Amino acid sequence: MNKIKILVCGSAGKMGSSIIRLANGDEQVQITGAVDLGDDFDSPASKADVIVDFTTPASTIEHLSGAKKSKKAIVIGTTGFDATQLEKIKEASAIIPVVLSPNMSMGVNVLFKLAAEAAKAMPGYDVEIVELHHNKKKDAPSGTALKLAQIIALALKRALDKVCVYGRKGDVGARKSEEIAVLSVRGGDIVGEHTVYFVGKGERLELTHRAQSRDTLAAGALSAAKWLSKQKPGLYDMSDVLNLK
Repeated sequence: MNKIKILVCGSAGKMGSSIIRLANGDEQVQITGAVDLGDDFDSPASKADVIVDFTTPASTIEHLSGAKKSKKAIVIGTTGFDATQLEKIKEASAIIPVVLSPNMSMGVNVLFKLAAEAAKAMPGYDVEIVELHHNKKKDAPSGTALKLAQIIALALKRALDKVCVYGRKGDVGARKSEEIAVLSVRGGDIVGEHTVYFVGKGERLELTHRAQSRDTLAAGALSAAKWLSKQKPGLYDMSDVLNLK
C-alpha cells in the first residue's frame, strides 16, 4: 500500500507535534517534511501529497501560494483569517483541493450540526456562545466559536455582521432579541471548550464540547489529509470529510 505523504507546517507547535506523533503510528501516512517559520517550503512540498498547515494566517497564505504553484492538496487548521485571506483560500480551491476547518475533531463537527438543528427548532430563544482556551491563544474569539455563530445565524436567517456581539461592558441596554453573542475566556492550559446556550422563558438548552487532548484535533487533521488526497479541486470542510452533510 502506498502511504500518503504529508508535509506538516507548524511542526514545532503543539498541534504540529501532535500530528507528527500520531502520524508516526499510522500505517496509511508518512511524514515526508516538517517546516516552521523561516524554513524552506518549496522543496519539502514537492515531495508531499498533502500539506497540513497549523500556523498563522500570514504563513498559511504564503504556504497556500506554494501549494497552488506545485498543485498540492492542503488541509488548513489555522484560524484568525480576515476577509481578504479567506478570499485567497477560496480562489486557490479552484486549482487545488482544500480542507478549511477551525476545528477538526469529530465531536465539534457534530456540535456544528446539532447547533444548526437546535437554532431552527427554537427560533425565539436567545443565543449565547462561550468559548474557553489556554492563555497562549492569540486570536479571539476562537475560530470554532465564530463558525458556530455563522452556522446559527444562517439557520436563523440573520446577517451575522449585524447581530453579533463580542463581549459586553457598561450600560449596553437590554439584550436585543436577534443578538448572537460570542464571549471568550482565556486561562491556564485549557485545550478548548465551547458551549452554545439557547435560553428561553423558564428553560435553557446547553450544547457543550470539551477537548481534553489535542490528539482529537490531530487525528481529525490526519483523517482530512487521507480524504483530501483522493479529492478533486474544491473548498471542503470537516462535514465533507466526516460525511455529516
